[in-house]
Amino acid sequence: MQTPPPQTERTEPTEADVEAFELQLGRPPRGLRAIAHRCPCGQPDVVETAPRLPDGTPFPTLYYLTCPRAASAIGTLEAEGVMKEMQARLAEDPELAAAYRAAHEDYIRRRDAVEVLQGFPSAGGMPDRVKCLHVLVGHSLAAGPGVNPFGDEALAMLPQWWAKGPCVTPCAAGGGEQEGEAR
Repeated sequence: MQTPPPQTERTEPTEADVEAFELQLGRPPRGLRAIAHRCPCGQPDVVETAPRLPDGTPFPTLYYLTCPRAASAIGTLEAEGVMKEMQARLAEDPELAAAYRAAHEDYIRRRDAVEVLQGFPSAGGMPDRVKCLHVLVGHSLAAGPGVNPFGDEALAMLPQWWAKGPCVTPCAAGGGEQEGEAR
C-alpha cells in the first residue's frame, strides 16, 4: 500500500496547466475553473470544472481526474471488481453508508458554491451506488483525506502513479510531449 499524495491548494490554471490537460486528455479543457489537486510530479491530476459547460450543458462532475496513469490504475481496480465489493459493503454497513452520504453532501455543497444544479446527482454514484472510482478518487484528492471513504480506499490501493515522473511535459515547461513520445 502506498501513501496517497498530499493535499494541495486549489490554484488558478496556468498556460502550462492548460497544455498539460490537453496532453493528458487529448482535447482542450471545457469549463475549467481551477486545478483542484497536483500530482507529486507537479502536473495537474484533478481539475475543477464548472457545473455548466460554456454552451450551457449541465456538467455535474465538479472534480475531473486528468492524469492518464492514475486513470489507468483506477480502471484496473474497477476491472478487478473493487466497486462491486464496495457496493456490497455499502448495503451492509450503516456507518459506511452515512460516511458516503456525507461525501455526497460535501460534493453537492462544493458544486452548489459555484452554481446550483437542482435535481442533478453529485457524481460517482453517490450516495447510494459506487459507480465510478475515477470520480471518487478525484473527490478525495481535491477535498483531502477523510471526506470520501471509498475515494480514500481506492486511492490507498493505487500504485505510485507519479513515481516515474510527469505523465506529460507541456511546451510551456520546456517539453510538449506525452509519455512515450520521443523528443
